[in-house]
Amino acid sequence: MDIDGPWTHEQAIVNDVRLHYVAAGNEEDPLVVLLHGFPEFWYSWRDQIPALAEAGYRVVAPDMRGYNLSEKPHGIESYRTEELVGDVAGLVELLGRKSARVVGHDWGGVVAWEVAIRRPELVEQLAVLNAPHPGAYRRELGRNPEQWKRSWYAMAFQLPWLPEAWLGARDAARVETLLCETARADTFGDEDLRRYREAAARPGALSSAIHYYRALFREILGREVKRLVGRGSRNLDVDVPTLLLWGEQDDALGVELTEGLDRWVSDLRIERFPEATHWVQHDRPEEVAESLVEFFAE
Repeated sequence: MDIDGPWTHEQAIVNDVRLHYVAAGNEEDPLVVLLHGFPEFWYSWRDQIPALAEAGYRVVAPDMRGYNLSEKPHGIESYRTEELVGDVAGLVELLGRKSARVVGHDWGGVVAWEVAIRRPELVEQLAVLNAPHPGAYRRELGRNPEQWKRSWYAMAFQLPWLPEAWLGARDAARVETLLCETARADTFGDEDLRRYREAAARPGALSSAIHYYRALFREILGREVKRLVGRGSRNLDVDVPTLLLWGEQDDALGVELTEGLDRWVSDLRIERFPEATHWVQHDRPEEVAESLVEFFAE
């Protein structure tokens, strides 16, 4: 599915996994890496890629491992956070850079937070769209029953094979339903939904996407066990300039997750979009692009 546009389609072996990505802008320009979420692929950034390239950036948007045209390694362990961070680090290195501006939405945002926490030397500036800082997410799960209700799907994804069977029925038709039920009526066009459904229907794609949730759940349980037996907790500090963009009509993630982040993030700006949903870069494509360009120019 090579979708035409002001970009090129590339492939490379990164962190022992073959990744497909699109690239735009001059190769010598500052690098921006765009990380998509579930259940999308690089196409999530179709409206922001041209704007960032025109603003003077080399823009790279991969299909994250397991998605669309990228390789789909087997097993839950292949989707541990360590591996996902390694993919970003390997991509930056492959492109001949020591660091980049890193942007992530949803699961891409989870990975972007982790890159900034684990490999801060790789991140010049961080921008996250509707994805919680891990400390804030743990905090809200510990005190807010409403966030547990919102996170029901992440719990359901822990079941074996059933989530794949449910989402994959009728050529992944429920992926289209999932997107429509959590978005505004005008968020996704028919062609957009067709492309997302086609990407999700690729062999192994749904299992790979769901393994992200399964691997993270195992990691969280392991950390909680360590904490309870007195082996401490990991550092969650983010010490790079950070922009958080948040659509407030998010069915899965409450606005409470944007509060109290100064505990972990030393240099933070938050921009809220009251009428936007979880899919903020689609609901407000021009505003999101403008916010990113303005932030990166600082």
